[in-house]
Amino acid sequence: MEHPLLMDYGPVPGWAILLVLAGVSGGFFVYQVVKASRLVLIGKPENRFDNWSARIAEVLTGWLGQKKVLKDRIAGGIHVLMFWGFLMLSTDMFDLATGNQFSQKVLPDAVRGPWNLIVETGYTIAFVGCVLALVRRVVFTPEKLKGKSQLEGNVILLLIMTITTTSFVVEAGESPDSTWEPIGYWVASTLVPSTTMVVAAYWAHMLAICVFLFLIPLSKHMHLVMAFPNVFFHDLRPMATMEPLARGENGKALPLDELDLESFGAVNYTDFTWRDLIDGWACTSCARCQDVCPAYASGKALNPMQIIHDVRHYANDHATTLLAGETPEEDIIARFGEDAIWACTTCHACVEACPIYIDHVPKLTDARRHLMMERMEFAQSVEDTVMPLMATIENLESDSNPYGLPAHERGEWAEGLDVKVAEPAEYIYFAGCAASFDERNKKVARDTISIMKEAGLDVGILGMQEGCSGDAARRAGNEYLFQMLAETNLSTFEEIGVKKIVASCPHCFHTLGKEYKDYGGEDIEVMHHSQLINHLQKEGKLPQPKHDGSVTYHDPCYLGRIGGELDAPRNAIGGVDVEAERHGRESFCCGAGGAQMWMEEHVDEGHDRVNIIRSKELAATGADTVAVGCPFCSTMVTDGLSAIGSEMEVKDIAELVWEQIKANDAKIQAAKTSAETTPETAEA
Repeated sequence: MEHPLLMDYGPVPGWAILLVLAGVSGGFFVYQVVKASRLVLIGKPENRFDNWSARIAEVLTGWLGQKKVLKDRIAGGIHVLMFWGFLMLSTDMFDLATGNQFSQKVLPDAVRGPWNLIVETGYTIAFVGCVLALVRRVVFTPEKLKGKSQLEGNVILLLIMTITTTSFVVEAGESPDSTWEPIGYWVASTLVPSTTMVVAAYWAHMLAICVFLFLIPLSKHMHLVMAFPNVFFHDLRPMATMEPLARGENGKALPLDELDLESFGAVNYTDFTWRDLIDGWACTSCARCQDVCPAYASGKALNPMQIIHDVRHYANDHATTLLAGETPEEDIIARFGEDAIWACTTCHACVEACPIYIDHVPKLTDARRHLMMERMEFAQSVEDTVMPLMATIENLESDSNPYGLPAHERGEWAEGLDVKVAEPAEYIYFAGCAASFDERNKKVARDTISIMKEAGLDVGILGMQEGCSGDAARRAGNEYLFQMLAETNLSTFEEIGVKKIVASCPHCFHTLGKEYKDYGGEDIEVMHHSQLINHLQKEGKLPQPKHDGSVTYHDPCYLGRIGGELDAPRNAIGGVDVEAERHGRESFCCGAGGAQMWMEEHVDEGHDRVNIIRSKELAATGADTVAVGCPFCSTMVTDGLSAIGSEMEVKDIAELVWEQIKANDAKIQAAKTSAETTPETAEA
């Protein structure tokens, strides 16, 4: 039969009808994509054209391979069927739009058969994916979709099902090959479609595609366009590494005495970089970030998915003003909401969960910078939350620690340990503020030093010359104070000749090891105390670990998910007997990060605090002991377990290891004593 495109419909040829349909829908699609691109490109410049090999590799595994999508086996598997299906069938659109000219005149004869099989396979798996998705939405509705409108998603699924099913009918009308087009051949043999049916199927197919082109830029399906650049231009720096106030020509942070800035942080849409802004159009609304957010779980105003939606909605609402180079009256902070901005723990669980590499956290921390360093006033709804933090900032400014205690007391925890103080040593133990001033965590510092000395290491501390790493100041938004603390510490490191640092606080571990590199600390090796302990055990300088009782382990966000260190803490204590339901890179935050340790947490009735949520998960393991590797986690988990009436003990990795070493030494001493007394007993 003649191809439907080449038929005349009254006085109008088929190609003219398609030209009108494609022109209107395609023109609208291009207009909206260009508009979105213009709204993205008015963001601040940022170099994301480095390291092409790493970026291409991530596109192949993250975008094409869908590795993060597949972490959710059910929803991810369904999405992959539709994604790969569309990639496989996409070239058939050229064929349908040209009346088979693409397959007949462009493709070589040897390729045509396999190409038909690939296209048909694509239509098939896309159809299967759509059916499964629709069943999941309507019959087995996920909790996060209940009570929410599913009209948009269901319409898109029905459109895709129309595109896929009509393709088989059109194929059946073109004498399909039983080898290369088995489904089309089966439809032709079973259904025996008439010319009218084939023509109707063709125009239903093309109309569905045109409607789809209309809906893509107006819906979450804009990610079909923006996901690729979002993945390609993702941040290659270590996770949670924040950007300095300004960089010099050498790529390093400008020293404080050279800074000349007129504004701080992000208050306007155009204060974000172009890559920050792509996120708004790349979001698939899968809600994975929402599902893992501790602030959202505890009933706070923050929903990381909504923050990303806010970027796009704000741009569209103010598009005329923004594209005219003017500033809207509503700023982006007002759109986000200060309640949401200050609720973030910066745990980066949202970033880890996002299948298309969206960076939620920097948008919030950049907004904090403006609120903290420029506006210096807060909405009434967050005053009770933020005011304790302001006292902490004052303490950091005056005493270089959040507790406001005198600097000369900083090294008193090490009294009697016979350790070098403020002098060159192979390893410098950076105690951090918690281990220096908090009574509970002083024991962790002492045990860590004892372990290092047991292994025969040349170890020292900085004593009163140590200052806060600046993590709390930076996550709170006071970037100027952070840089002042960083420059002071780096000056001390240079003066003493520090080359290797051991930290028991993951926040210090991250800040000193990754973020200080922008300020001149690139030659300093920084390790977490669990990494050093595990290394010494492997070298035979410490006994092989073995613990008593049943132990579970809580992964600190800045060590596990952000730092990427999952094995060393577990190996150091001799393994974990039972894991919490959420552990490793998917571990749930204790609630102290992002300077939340120094803020007042308020939760609505019916919700638990973040540390209570986590403590319930840990208590559910039934273990006797919770091992931790962070002073803040130790405090938060201890308080949480106490609040729920659990008798589980909370011990740092260093405490568990030192207990094992002392117990082992006691056994050796007992054996020696027994060996010495046995001959005398025999003589008697």
